[in-house]
Amino acid sequence: MAVKNVEEYLEKNAKWREPLEKLREILQQTKLTETIKWGAPVYTLNNKNVVGLAAFKKHYALWFFNGTSLIQNTALLHNAQEGKTKALRQIRFTEKDNLPVDTLKKYVEEAIDLQEKGIAKPVKTAKKSLPYPEVIKRAFEEDKKLEASFKALTPGRQREYLEHIHSAKQEKTKERRLQKNIPLILAGRGLHDKYKKK
Repeated sequence: MAVKNVEEYLEKNAKWREPLEKLREILQQTKLTETIKWGAPVYTLNNKNVVGLAAFKKHYALWFFNGTSLIQNTALLHNAQEGKTKALRQIRFTEKDNLPVDTLKKYVEEAIDLQEKGIAKPVKTAKKSLPYPEVIKRAFEEDKKLEASFKALTPGRQREYLEHIHSAKQEKTKERRLQKNIPLILAGRGLHDKYKKK
């Protein structure tokens, strides 16, 4: 059942209640507005997410929605999921950790300041281009029309096919996936076009 407010969230995560309350106290002393989003406490400024609290089994965390924008206060920040998380950064704490309240205030103050100035923007990272699997290289050598059709697709559609074929572990599965999708490629359609709203 979804929590309705921060008190409920703290009750639900009783193991971390005391340190989460200390973090909440820091955030309540700012101009941020307290709310619940995605089932956890989130603190916003002009409806923009700035900071969040989260409790897990082995740790609790202070989230910065635009953590990559922070310049002065970065030493404690961690990327929760390398390669997936873009702007979001967190500071994790376990039972052994003492909360460095004064230090954390500086992180929060900078995050608010950046949001007010409009500097806090998610960093867009260019996706690395995927190499062509051998099955595609061979197919292109044999069929120049297929190669031309593939290269005429948008970069996003090309990537869909490359990821789909790359993700197969066995060579014969890669070959089967390619063969199945050749008609779509020749028709100039993306792998997932049929699922997209028109």
